[in-house]
Amino acid sequence: MTIDEKIFEEPAGEEWVEEFLTDERLAALENFAKRLGVTFEHIEILHVALTHKSYANEFEPRIKYNERLEFLGDAVLGLATATYLFEHFTHLKEGELTKTRSGIVRQSTLTRVAKEIKLDDLLLLGPTEINSARGRDSNLEDAMEAVIGAIYLDCGWEVARDYVFRQFESEFERVKVTGIPKDYKSKLQEVIQKQPPKKLSYADLGASGPDHMRSFESAALIDGKIFGRGVGRSKKAAEQEAAKAALRKLGIGS
Repeated sequence: MTIDEKIFEEPAGEEWVEEFLTDERLAALENFAKRLGVTFEHIEILHVALTHKSYANEFEPRIKYNERLEFLGDAVLGLATATYLFEHFTHLKEGELTKTRSGIVRQSTLTRVAKEIKLDDLLLLGPTEINSARGRDSNLEDAMEAVIGAIYLDCGWEVARDYVFRQFESEFERVKVTGIPKDYKSKLQEVIQKQPPKKLSYADLGASGPDHMRSFESAALIDGKIFGRGVGRSKKAAEQEAAKAALRKLGIGS
């Protein structure tokens, strides 16, 4: 199977068609690739990585979109991050390495990196997603993973690994200074599991602010009662803050 066939292989049951890329789009993709510090042999794969399913659905037959590349990129990002931590954090045990990787490879980090490289300027979304701020951060996270998948598929493991090392350098350095990131949700879950039949859940309390600076509020509930509230730039971040507040209320050091 050639690289073109690997990149553009159609999932069973779907009919895809090649999309014509304008000179303007090609130029924008080339400039974006330069910002990434990556030379693509098939620039079209970068276009696919930056095409959301909602945009592809506007065409009949459907054009190619980024979900499969997202799946691949998630695995590549995880392996590259694990490789860096294994090589540079030799004092950490397996469990600590796992927690550290999870603290780095999370939505808030991927969304921030995507915004830093201006990925959102090139991400193609359909009307349903453009008009909804709900999925903005998750779309950027998914597209960031798809871009990493595209780099791996077109340029190989070493280029993809080095890109992750380079792009996430500040996160690696932050961990060196601050230590293992706190996972308040996991900690709270462990506490509640030791107190059956208590049940832990989270509630979405809404969102506010403009699309580019959306703020989410969540609550941590124990047996249906609010024990903590939290605010963050994503629902996941808000839930982490809510769990942190709940731990404080329970008198447990977080």
